[in-house]
Amino acid sequence: MNAVMDTQALAINGERLWNALMELARIGATPKGGVKRLALTDLDKQGRDLVVAWGKEAGLSITVDKIGNVFMRREGTNPALPPVVSGSHIDTQPTGGKFDGNYGVLAALEVVRTLNDQGIRTEAPIEVAFWTNEEGSRFVPVMMGSGVFCGAFSLEHAYAATDTEGKTVRDELARIGYVGTQRPGDHPIGAYFEAHIEQGPVLEDAGKVIGVVPAVLGLSWYDCVVTGMEAHAGPTPMHLRRDALQVATRIMQEVVAIAHSHPPYGRGTVGMVQVHPNSRNVIPGQVKFSIDLRNVNDELLDRMHGEMLAFIERTRRETGLGVSIERVSYIPPCPFHPDCVDAVRRATERLGYSTMDVVSGAGHDAIYAARLAPAGMIFVPCKDGISHNEIEDAQPDHLTAGCNVLLHAMLERAKRVG
Repeated sequence: MNAVMDTQALAINGERLWNALMELARIGATPKGGVKRLALTDLDKQGRDLVVAWGKEAGLSITVDKIGNVFMRREGTNPALPPVVSGSHIDTQPTGGKFDGNYGVLAALEVVRTLNDQGIRTEAPIEVAFWTNEEGSRFVPVMMGSGVFCGAFSLEHAYAATDTEGKTVRDELARIGYVGTQRPGDHPIGAYFEAHIEQGPVLEDAGKVIGVVPAVLGLSWYDCVVTGMEAHAGPTPMHLRRDALQVATRIMQEVVAIAHSHPPYGRGTVGMVQVHPNSRNVIPGQVKFSIDLRNVNDELLDRMHGEMLAFIERTRRETGLGVSIERVSYIPPCPFHPDCVDAVRRATERLGYSTMDVVSGAGHDAIYAARLAPAGMIFVPCKDGISHNEIEDAQPDHLTAGCNVLLHAMLERAKRVG
């Protein structure tokens, strides 16, 4: 009974977590209070070196794989068991904030520090991970390190990726000293947890502290091209026009309408538009635009896909204009493992935090980790739902709460033995 009470009372050091976040944020700090620490730059190396040094100070052994993913291990009483892993990324957007990714890594490190402080042993090892190039702002594909790790794409494909200056991932990893010897994917994972700011406004709007994340939305990206005929805006009567922009906007509006017709998780966005010739007094002859559809499961996402294609075909027949569409990317919906989701839920209830389920609309390394092991995520609010922005902010109490939930969920999976 006392052991149960002790476990329930166990809490991390919120001030230490906050101080670590602020110290890491000084590497690549921007004048507006954000962070610019792009993957595989000198600043990324400084950030990596700092986190690795903290891991070593906490008694962790360090493993780096060939794509630069870093695993910092606290041994368990049964080293044969696969580790319970938690982490995220420390690379940022060009105008990034202090918490996206960084919170997940340093929350995991704070879990280890707390276990060390309390002299608590676990049966399974516990590991802190940070993955290479999650953001994809310097190199594509996004979520590169975890993607290579789970086999979503090859190491050679990732190595060959270049930035705008033609520098390759292979060369930049070597330059900063983070090409490891372990083959990606050979590192065992027994379960994976990722703590993260929500990057959206749902928790803050609802006044909740913890988001239990049952799934991540799948996404389907398309390039659409509508082809009409350029003509003079003055002499050409309305009924004789072949206006590509007017037809394109019909499709754009339907993208939004389809999303509205599949609540609560349907999403439909047109974020990029190119109009040719883009002249004030010329009827547009061609419009290229992006389409982004998202939903929580394959059935709903496939239904949205089918409805959009059917509408485009009707529009093509009715207008006589050329309309082409190509799917350029697809990431399937990711339901997280019930055991990990329930572990997060139980920890939240045990600690008495207000909570709600929040399906993630953004991609995370946990998506790829979930292909290899049971996985789950923990969300905490961020101010005004703003992320990928220098003004990204979160309350220290919320960050502490999320880390406490992470601690208890990881302990449940790793099994406390003393």
